[in-house]
Amino acid sequence: MSESDSGLWLGIDTSTSVTAAVARPGHVLASRAVTGTNVHVEQLMPLVSKVVAESGRVLADLAGVVVGIGPGPFTGLRVGIVTAQTLAYVLDVPVRGVCSLDIVALTFAATHPGRGFTVVSDARRKELYWATYDQAGKRLGEPQVTLPGDVPTGLLVGPAADLYELAGDRIVVALDPGAIAVAPERLADLGTEPLYLRRPDAQVSTSVKTVLTERRS
Repeated sequence: MSESDSGLWLGIDTSTSVTAAVARPGHVLASRAVTGTNVHVEQLMPLVSKVVAESGRVLADLAGVVVGIGPGPFTGLRVGIVTAQTLAYVLDVPVRGVCSLDIVALTFAATHPGRGFTVVSDARRKELYWATYDQAGKRLGEPQVTLPGDVPTGLLVGPAADLYELAGDRIVVALDPGAIAVAPERLADLGTEPLYLRRPDAQVSTSVKTVLTERRS
């Protein structure tokens, strides 16, 4: 790794679409996103390869990997986090986790200062993930998953701002891949424990079933 690449980070997020970017402090070198559901496994590593190549660097130049930890669907988050952890292990660099909603808030607050807001993303099942922020983009509580009607009213921004007829002003803001890659200099490391906010569909059964047939007298 050259001295000029000592601050080079790869950013990954799979909480909504599949996104990847490469950045050095204050400057995004390359970023890409693939929309659509159920494409995380097939698209993520090819996307990483593309943004690294477009940045003019190689994976060995990376100083670290930052990954969005959600909230988001179980499978999507797992793919992104495991990929980030694996790359960090192979390259022997640190891996940091950031809240995906915080990334959207960071982008929005930089261009719309002076007003608090709520970031919303699609949780499916007719629900939304959300978190509230002050005018500077600082989160005011833990991320939540609720029905749309339970989301705080006011200024709503994010990928799902237009998904339902919600009260208040609404501005659609996609998650910017480049903002993930510059997140290490702006957001604290939250670790890589995924923010599922609800249990996965598949659950281990706790009931006991007998496989023996009842004997007749």
